[in-house]
Amino acid sequence: MKTILSSETMDIPEGIEIKIKAKVIEVTGPRGTLTRNFKHLNLDFQLITDAETGKQKLKVDAWFGSRKTTAAIRTALSHVSNLIIGVTQGFRYKMRFVYAHFPINASITNDNTAIEIRNFLGEKKVRKVDMLNGVTVVRSEKVKDELVLDGNDIELVSRSCALINQKCHVKNKDIRKFLDGIYVSDKAKIEEEA
Repeated sequence: MKTILSSETMDIPEGIEIKIKAKVIEVTGPRGTLTRNFKHLNLDFQLITDAETGKQKLKVDAWFGSRKTTAAIRTALSHVSNLIIGVTQGFRYKMRFVYAHFPINASITNDNTAIEIRNFLGEKKVRKVDMLNGVTVVRSEKVKDELVLDGNDIELVSRSCALINQKCHVKNKDIRKFLDGIYVSDKAKIEEEA
C-alpha cells in the first residue's frame, strides 16, 4: 500500500547553516562544513520556517511512498542529525589493544593521520593504516594501550576504526582462543569529553 504523503520535520539548532541543492545537503557549523548526497533516495528536502517560533526546520516529504520509502525519511533525518552533531561537537571513538602474550606496538606517523602496528602476535610484518580524510588518531595519555580517533564525519571516523580493526585479524588460528586485536571500546562526542 502506498501512502499519499508522509513527511517529517526536524529542528535546526542556532548557529548552524544548512544549504540544500538537488538533494545534496551541506551543513556548516563552528567545526567546519560537511556535505552529504541523498540523490539515491526518492524524497523531497526543503527548508521551512516555523510560523510560531520563527526557527528554521528541515522538512522531508515522500509522495506516494511504499513502506521502504517512508522508512527512508527517518534515516535521512538521522544522517542530517549526525552531520549537525559533527559540525558542532565532533565524534570521538576509542580503541583498545587486546593481547595475551605479544604486546601490540603502535606508532603514529604522518602528522596523526596514519598508524603503524608492529609485533601483532609476534609477527615481523608492519601493518600501516592511513586514516580517512579529516580523521586524526592519537595515543591516549591517561589509559595504557588506547587509541583515540577524532573527526567531524561519523562515517569516516567509524570507517577508520574498521580499517584498523580489520588489519589485525588473526589468520589460521582458533579465533575463540586468540582474541588479540584492536577493538572499538567507546563511542562518544568530543565536546562531552572535554
